[in-house]
Amino acid sequence: MEILSIIFIVGGLFFLIVAAIGVIRLPDVFSRSHAVSLTDSLGAFLMLVGIALHDELGKNTLKILVVLALLYILNPVIAHATIRAAVRAGLKPWKKENS
Repeated sequence: MEILSIIFIVGGLFFLIVAAIGVIRLPDVFSRSHAVSLTDSLGAFLMLVGIALHDELGKNTLKILVVLALLYILNPVIAHATIRAAVRAGLKPWKKENS
């Protein structure tokens, strides 16, 4: 069970690092929000599953599952609100300039 939890936690860390790199590398709020909302959900899911497995279905497992459910309810809402605020502020999607 210990090895499986480590695999889930390392997988979650990988996706969270990819999300952080996406925030740094992508050009505009629309691309960044898309990358972060997808990879953040998967990374947090894997991390929480790994933590729940490490806890060996103890008393904190229910709390971890509640956090996981809230994450999957709130993450799309947060991404949508961010994009909607950007559109209302008048931000335009990034376009590659022709050389």
